[in-house]
Amino acid sequence: MAPDTVSLRYFLVLAKELNFTRAAARIGVAQPALSARMRRLESELGTALLVRNTRSVELTTAGAALAESAPSALAALDRAWDTARSAAAGELGTLRIGYSLSTGAGTAPALVDRLIHGNSGLEVGAVPMATPEISPAVADGRIDAGITRGEQPGRGVRRLLLRRLRVGVQLAQHHPLAEQPEIEIADAAAYPLRLPDRAANPVVHDQLSALFRDIRPHPRLHTPAVSFDMSQRDLRDGVTLAPAGEAALTAQPAGLTWRPLRGAPGLTIHLVLPQEQSPLHRRIRAVAEALAHELHWLPG
Repeated sequence: MAPDTVSLRYFLVLAKELNFTRAAARIGVAQPALSARMRRLESELGTALLVRNTRSVELTTAGAALAESAPSALAALDRAWDTARSAAAGELGTLRIGYSLSTGAGTAPALVDRLIHGNSGLEVGAVPMATPEISPAVADGRIDAGITRGEQPGRGVRRLLLRRLRVGVQLAQHHPLAEQPEIEIADAAAYPLRLPDRAANPVVHDQLSALFRDIRPHPRLHTPAVSFDMSQRDLRDGVTLAPAGEAALTAQPAGLTWRPLRGAPGLTIHLVLPQEQSPLHRRIRAVAEALAHELHWLPG
């Protein structure tokens, strides 16, 4: 049986002091208690570690060997305990986060940066995914967490409201409506409106198209062939407007700007986690909640 680590640590202090009185004072225990622990340690090892006399203490050959080898063993044990505590706190391991491109402009990078900051044992990988795939991927364990725009449907997951965004439109800087600090919904509806493909994000598509449901005549709505057009040519030409959340301001392409729509309800961004949560999942949630509070993502 290996000796208990408390007695072993006491022994190392005594091996340095070679005096029971000084060692007991340094440790903060009574001298009889220290003597009793040393006798028990010797009994467990089956050999004498100390040669005692009225004035001093000397180490036996076994005691000297233990004094030399024990510090590295205790240091390794301390590292093992620290590793276990870090794992239990969600500070150790690998996290896979899926996010929709529409949330990648500001929310996903901020969360990833905060997760890895000060946690050298935590590896975080983030990958863009089609929005409808994110919740199922979290539920079946292909990814550990997801960031989605809108409260996407899906079983086996929990959703945390992470951010509320004002709704507006992206448009060319030279567009006549860009001169207004806020744009009326009816004024925006006079121009062709580009919406995300419903197959790619039905929740957000329906929410944005609902803004113009009561406008007469009905605005011209169209969806591009690709779900995320990096060129934004139709917007830069000043022909089309694109309803979008204010996160569009974070990575605004050259020649474009964003203006809020007056009276429009906000969009939401959610953190998606599995129903059964590990320490890593709890770590993500705690960091996300702190970040949302710090950056005022959920204004009262």
